[in-house]
Amino acid sequence: MKSLSSAHTIGILVGIAMLGFAPLTATAEQNRLELLGAYRYAYQESMSLADARKIACMEATRLSVDSSRFFMDATSHVIDPPFLRDLAQKIVSGSLKDVQIVEQSDKGQTVSCKVRSYLDQEEVKAVIVSEINRGPAGEPPGLDQNRALKILSAQDGKDGTVVVVYKALKRLDWLSTAYDGSLRETADVMIEYYNEQGLPVGADRHPARLKPDGTEVMNPGEISSRTFRKPPGTKSYRVWLVK
Repeated sequence: MKSLSSAHTIGILVGIAMLGFAPLTATAEQNRLELLGAYRYAYQESMSLADARKIACMEATRLSVDSSRFFMDATSHVIDPPFLRDLAQKIVSGSLKDVQIVEQSDKGQTVSCKVRSYLDQEEVKAVIVSEINRGPAGEPPGLDQNRALKILSAQDGKDGTVVVVYKALKRLDWLSTAYDGSLRETADVMIEYYNEQGLPVGADRHPARLKPDGTEVMNPGEISSRTFRKPPGTKSYRVWLVK
């Protein structure tokens, strides 16, 4: 019997190894899903163009997940917009691969961003099942809340401003047709300013029904912010909502 040469032995072993890995590679390619997302963001003058672009691309990346057919099919039985938004963000943070900006533009105070990314369907499906079984995590109580809005935070900004971050709890377009009374005011962010003696020196309000660009309605779970300018002599302030 003729013995195999060392070169032949190595060749056979390499061939066996390639046969063993080929199905794994093919499976990985089948599970790889391309996602595309786009977002337009209208920003205020107090925000820099770089920050606005960053927000637009972050939202485009999130939308590439939660507007994808894969994500909607996997979560079709879940009726909890805030939870779904948080779940999509978790996937963005931990499971997306090869995220690329494919298009970016700005015109006036509006920036646009389009991104491409990929995910492993089996891996992400396991994440979705795990998170749904665990249920939504408790959210911090925030500063104030009514049936339409929740004030998440309020903090001093630059140049004598106050930045208020709020979250929509309902789709707010129905409020735009309500009479001029408490129904309309439930979608307004209210702020009062006080001097060193605790006396009021001014007040302001922001109709939060629409997104910053004023053309799209806030949907449940969406988060936005408003920058207020403090009047002279302000030492403290209170942000609140009509109940």
